[in-house]
Amino acid sequence: MLTSGGDSPGMNAAVRAVVRSCHHFGIACSGIHRGYAGMIDGEISELGMRDVNKIINRGGTILQSSRCEEFRTAEGRTKAFQNLKKHGIDSLVIIGGNGSFAGAEKLNKEHGIAMLGIPGTIDNDLFGSDYTVGFDTATNTVVEAVDKIRDTATSHNRLFFIEVMGRDSGFIALKAGIATGAIAILLPEEDISIDDLVALLERNGAQGKTSSIVIVAEGDANGGAMKVAEKVNTHLPHLETRVTVLGHIQRGGSPTTCDRVLASRMGVASVEGLMEGRSNEMVGVVHDQIVYTPLLEVISTPVRPSKDEFRISKIISI
Repeated sequence: MLTSGGDSPGMNAAVRAVVRSCHHFGIACSGIHRGYAGMIDGEISELGMRDVNKIINRGGTILQSSRCEEFRTAEGRTKAFQNLKKHGIDSLVIIGGNGSFAGAEKLNKEHGIAMLGIPGTIDNDLFGSDYTVGFDTATNTVVEAVDKIRDTATSHNRLFFIEVMGRDSGFIALKAGIATGAIAILLPEEDISIDDLVALLERNGAQGKTSSIVIVAEGDANGGAMKVAEKVNTHLPHLETRVTVLGHIQRGGSPTTCDRVLASRMGVASVEGLMEGRSNEMVGVVHDQIVYTPLLEVISTPVRPSKDEFRISKIISI
């Protein structure tokens, strides 16, 4: 088992579930440290029941993670596979996101080792599951931060532009924007021009609104919160604006109940799926039911935030 790519709250809960499921079914379980880099370097150790005590509430990943350029090469993947054979590993559980699964799919295609993926990313941008491990926690972290910023915005009649994570995905921005009553939400998937935003701010100002929150996904086409604020200021110089980039606080923290339960369900399902002979698939939860989706389909199928939720956000932002 390994965790790969960006960390997300709930990864440790998934690790715990995999280890305990293996021991329940009498299967030896090992952890690969530092993701694919550790697989190439042979950083592999057996995990016992006590090794995962008291980690279900911890953010991050006890196995650690890393980006690994060497694994992108066929030579690197061959070296990694040889280390797996050396340690007697015949199946893999990979907890990560799109890039992690792309690497896993290649490893499976080239060397045939059985593997299942668990979607661990705060972006919620993977086809095959309604929610990914870490998304709920990250969104709640954003909501808590925005609620605090709103106190200052209201006290000083300021317009705040708050940038959240989402280079290619607007899921966090949309959910948090609705939950915090943002006047506007800027996503990579939806085209909102600066002129549209300025018109919205002017309309609300005419209606007597003196403070506002605009949520901006970092991958928004306008260039992120700082650029958006600069452009708005050229049109509305009388507004007192501030920019807050929430950054990596969205990745950390103790996982919510939803993420702990989701990770635990997926961890058990990954072990049971491998026992059933499944491979090269991702475990997901759709309509509250465990499903398995081919990795190639997961990494090649784009997903978008709900258009209906985006429509609703515009209706209730007046």
